[in-house]
Amino acid sequence: MLDTYETIAARNAQNDESAVDPDKAFSEEKRGWNGYIEWERYPDKKAQAAAILARFKFPPPPEFQLGPIPDTNPVLDGLRWKLWHKAVGGPLTNVPEESWKMVLEEKHPEMLHLLQFPYNGEPPKRLVTAEPITPNPLHFVRNHGGIPNIDPEAFTLEFDGLVKHPKTLNLAELQNEELFPRQSSLVTIQCSGTRRIEQIAEYAGEGDEMINAPWAEGAIGTARWTGVSLKKVLKHCGGLIDGAKHLEFYGADTYFKHEQVQNYLVSVPFSKVKANEVLLAWEMNGKPLPKIHGYPLRVVVFGYIGARSVKWLYRIKAIKHPSRAPVQAKEYLYFPMQVGKQNQSYSQGINIQEMPVSSAIMSPFNKDVVVHHGTINIKGWAYSGGGRWPERVEVSGDGGYLWYPVPNEQLSKKHKHAWRTWEIELPVDAEGWLELVVRCWDNSLNTQPTYVRSAWNWGLHVTSSCHRIKVYSVNTSKERTRRRMLEFKNAGEDFEPLTRPTHLPVQSMEEYEEFWASQDPRDVED
Repeated sequence: MLDTYETIAARNAQNDESAVDPDKAFSEEKRGWNGYIEWERYPDKKAQAAAILARFKFPPPPEFQLGPIPDTNPVLDGLRWKLWHKAVGGPLTNVPEESWKMVLEEKHPEMLHLLQFPYNGEPPKRLVTAEPITPNPLHFVRNHGGIPNIDPEAFTLEFDGLVKHPKTLNLAELQNEELFPRQSSLVTIQCSGTRRIEQIAEYAGEGDEMINAPWAEGAIGTARWTGVSLKKVLKHCGGLIDGAKHLEFYGADTYFKHEQVQNYLVSVPFSKVKANEVLLAWEMNGKPLPKIHGYPLRVVVFGYIGARSVKWLYRIKAIKHPSRAPVQAKEYLYFPMQVGKQNQSYSQGINIQEMPVSSAIMSPFNKDVVVHHGTINIKGWAYSGGGRWPERVEVSGDGGYLWYPVPNEQLSKKHKHAWRTWEIELPVDAEGWLELVVRCWDNSLNTQPTYVRSAWNWGLHVTSSCHRIKVYSVNTSKERTRRRMLEFKNAGEDFEPLTRPTHLPVQSMEEYEEFWASQDPRDVED
């Protein structure tokens, strides 16, 4: 029998001398750090949490790939993760509810909540590229745990491991421009799950304990981030020693994997830091970081998968090899196409770091009826990671045979680490169902795979294939179409939904007879 909120609460309340008291075992050790538990320094504390989790039988992840995706908002509720937090208890008890309150306070009311907890959300399609710089309330969020609430006055950031002079700095010291020059950079962050619904539509894939949320095209956003380059702070610490080549980032959120608990940990190579492409940011678009985006301090890694840009950063450790923590070593892996549940191993996957070139159509929407006069207005975004940028965007109205380049003046300005939004009036003569396709070429002449199947993988990551949508073309530059659409208007009858039969006469019998009077009959006699 699966456990519920009620059974978890009842069992936690049992007077069992052998049971762990979460309020004592997992008490918050830093004043002003609410919802944070330090796991990495205390193996015994991890073992206690694992013992608690072993007492319960949790529901499996929801199945949404082999059937229709729920049309609710939130789409998925994350019950399994909520119950994990309730079971461990202590400071985690109310984190699901407090995190949801934060979502409602800080995000746009029209956000699409793909996963209520841990929160995963993207803006509605019509607002994804409404502005070249994404407003904070509309920037997508991919969280891996609850949202800690950290007092900036109590905040500290620890530098340890293989650094010459380990230090602990507070926020005021990091913001002291006499110590560290301030840096502002326009950076696009993209989740590797962007456009995942296209892979799911082809074939189902892995459903991890952290639900692979059914992302559409909005799991990408661009902001101007302000902070200090990690390179400068490491220099302040005397640099790296003893062959250190990677920096491991610690997030204050609690992460679950295989009923084990840990803090959120990932790493990036020092080469990325040396290039001044790792920022410790406290500002987003000229405002203090929203709590949901990592307040008071987060990492922004330019051109890399969003999972490396750790939120609620509290520790940076210099190490010799990439992090062995599960998010780095066991997740965000790109597997060969024949690898799946029956035969996979972590070592078969490519560690996802730089994001490949990609693009998407944001307007019109898939299955839209588009009434036009010979051109269709199409808008979208294009992006390439790793310090590359979109150099050319091309759009096709016939499934990918004939391509039209987006005029340069219809592309937003180039930036080394940011997307370009675009718009084109695409010439379209044909009527009926059309397949619109977009592809991008970056400055290294990388482009996108042609079809989703070409890049499908078991983890459903990095849907970088040409983005395709189907629209129904109604071309009023054709005289018969123009007259017919006028008939609908004059009769006050809606043209849509497209599949609903109309009561307006298609053709009079006089016109019908007139046609056959001048044509051979349908059948011949000899």
